[in-house]
Amino acid sequence: MDSRIRFLMCAPDHYDVDYVINPWMEGNIHKSSRDRAVEQWEQLHHILKEHAIVDLVSPHKGVPDMVFTANAGLLLGKTVVLSRFLHKERQAEEPYFKQWFEENGYTVHELPKDLPFEGAGDALLDREGRWLWAGYGFRTELDSHPYLAKWLDIEVLSLRLIDERFYHLDTCFCPLKDGYLLYYPPAFDSYSNRVIEMRVPAHKRIAISEPDAVNFACNAVNVDHIVVMNKASEELKARLADAGFRVLETPLTEFLKAGGAAKCLTLRVTEPVREELHANVSVESRVLRIQGHLLDSGLINRALDLITDNGGSFQVLDFQLGEQRQSTSQADVKVSAPSHEVMESIISHLIDLGAVDLPQDERDVKLEPVIQPGVAPDDFYVSTIYPTEIRINGKWLKVQNQRMDGAIAITQTPTGVVARCKILRDLEVGESVVVDVQGIRTIRKTESREQRNSQEFSFMSAGVSSERRVELVVEQVAWELRKIRDAGGKVAVTAGPVVIHTGGGEHLAQLIREGYVQALLGGNAIAVHDIEQAMMGTSLGVDMKRGVAVRGGHRHHLKVINTMRRYGSIAKAVEAGIIKSGVMYECVSNGVPFCLAGSIRDDGPLPDTEMDLIKAQTEYARLLKGADMILMLSSMLHSIGVGNMTPAGVKMVCVDINPAVVTKLSDRGSIESVGVVTDVGLFLSLLMQQLQKLTSPYIGKVV
Repeated sequence: MDSRIRFLMCAPDHYDVDYVINPWMEGNIHKSSRDRAVEQWEQLHHILKEHAIVDLVSPHKGVPDMVFTANAGLLLGKTVVLSRFLHKERQAEEPYFKQWFEENGYTVHELPKDLPFEGAGDALLDREGRWLWAGYGFRTELDSHPYLAKWLDIEVLSLRLIDERFYHLDTCFCPLKDGYLLYYPPAFDSYSNRVIEMRVPAHKRIAISEPDAVNFACNAVNVDHIVVMNKASEELKARLADAGFRVLETPLTEFLKAGGAAKCLTLRVTEPVREELHANVSVESRVLRIQGHLLDSGLINRALDLITDNGGSFQVLDFQLGEQRQSTSQADVKVSAPSHEVMESIISHLIDLGAVDLPQDERDVKLEPVIQPGVAPDDFYVSTIYPTEIRINGKWLKVQNQRMDGAIAITQTPTGVVARCKILRDLEVGESVVVDVQGIRTIRKTESREQRNSQEFSFMSAGVSSERRVELVVEQVAWELRKIRDAGGKVAVTAGPVVIHTGGGEHLAQLIREGYVQALLGGNAIAVHDIEQAMMGTSLGVDMKRGVAVRGGHRHHLKVINTMRRYGSIAKAVEAGIIKSGVMYECVSNGVPFCLAGSIRDDGPLPDTEMDLIKAQTEYARLLKGADMILMLSSMLHSIGVGNMTPAGVKMVCVDINPAVVTKLSDRGSIESVGVVTDVGLFLSLLMQQLQKLTSPYIGKVV
């Protein structure tokens, strides 16, 4: 027996499953056998007494989970951090454990009452004493970790749990002697797994399978080279034997019904201090302010979910609810993250929601120089679709050319500092680029309910509309198109060849002819098949009126390309009377600019098709500038490209029979965007019918 190792246990005199606070308790209320539970506990007690000293804390009525002493607190040397239980069902245990610690000469630290931390169930010392592994996500808050580091004077490594079955760290993670680790990787997020892999060499990581995990193989007690657990597969026992460990199995099935096993039933109370090691914790906290119609728009829920989904933790410090329908609300939220890297990711998302980092009122944006053309610094801030401001020299500066997935470049000009979004390839030496996330804010709308309902597409609240809602969507799109046209606004259309194949070409041509379209964006194919239909009555060799393939029709599109190449451009073919109808004909005849962006699959291509991708992107951006609305018609790649170039505030309607395309465009996050899952030919037909019902006269404008 090694007298240096001591454990604290609590007899199961009052143990039962009296409530449900974890998934294992579901369906097991009062289904645990008292006799079997006592027998299994005594077997574990006997095994541990053969290898260590076991102290006992007195059980008490009304706290059936007190048997799980691992949750009493966290000890190092003669210092203990008392647990703050999340669930009220276990909070009554705290004074009993505190009394035992004080009576046995420990210095007890207590966390704030509203800060959950569940002791050695969620905090496990490396068996070499080098650092503390601390879990969070279900029972323990991340904000408790800095307290652990301070009071225990030890480095803390934060690990986020993501599988509710493994609600405590010790259910899926067991540090072993000599630096080995027994753990279940799927219980952790990717960042935490990376932390584990950085600290524990591959040959010392013993990752277990799900069958072993659900038998709580990781909920084990390690005494020197002995590992005591409920049950292990032959494979796991062999792997542990290869690492120099001997497995002692002892059935603990009655305690599994409450979500615990060997480790949960014990608390190691002799944890030696390594004097040469000191506190260090990478947890970072920031206070952010979110303003707007936080409740009725769901903004606050989105923000808080975003924090936790991305590996952070939050505390709402202050919430001021708007008193009237017109009033906005305000929330100050403390955000914590296990590292600066995770914090940057979280705040980048929150900035997109309009959150402001409060300390940034006193901090300018961080800048780093461009030292290689077309290459940004590693930590550059990635721009979004939302109007953005950055703080320079104590003043907020609006970012120009707002777009998605760019960098914010800073240039000194004779008239002052200019900030603009730029694609990475366009960055130039001599410019500076915004890095990190401080000193940045986005400007989000805070309209009242009435304004949102009248000014925005009311059907856009669902993001993606199915076919049963097409007529409603069409009606409101028609109203918007008429309003924009009559106000002299701008509508851009990006369209794929499916528009022609489904019979929508004539309707799109009519939209252009009647002044509803001010720019057309697409690829080589839409122009080829539109002209093929105008010249030969087919699209991809299919007769558009009869719906049957024409003999030799597969060569029609090549004949069209050849003819256009002979004339040198689509415009010259129109002037020569070769093209007499169709989408491209109307663009040329009505002075509507278009850009055809080429791809590797293009036949020909047409002389008008821009095969230089960079030039095509530049022309797309030019034609989109000032657009009030964009119609995206069955063209996944071109629509996504256009979406990335378009700032928030531009209404976008994406129509595609493929829900994946529609969802991807709607996911960009703009409230002005909607996806319609339907046949594009049907959509355009209904749209023209609806426009014809409207009586507002059209007064042409010079393009």
